[in-house]
Amino acid sequence: MLLLDILEYLFVMIKALCEGWLDVLKRCIRGDINPQVVEIETEIKSLIGQVVLACSITLTPGTLTVDLDPEKRVLKVATIVPIRREDIIPFEPYIKKIFDRD
Repeated sequence: MLLLDILEYLFVMIKALCEGWLDVLKRCIRGDINPQVVEIETEIKSLIGQVVLACSITLTPGTLTVDLDPEKRVLKVATIVPIRREDIIPFEPYIKKIFDRD
């Protein structure tokens, strides 16, 4: 069900936006900022899915996609603090379900 997959993505995305916003607010107040750029490999094969992933990362407070290599399926992401891959892209499985349909 494509509609159900989209609704799941939207739910996870909204949750990530709220959590990111609160995290950035706390870090700005405390001055706890240690920026870095990380490379993240994605499992998403379709170009449009990779672009949606990159845009979703950029929309999430505290992260910014600075480069996308669609052939290698690698994104370069700037973050305000070192964080785990899973925390940067919790919505990847949902985007994969929407755009990588076989």
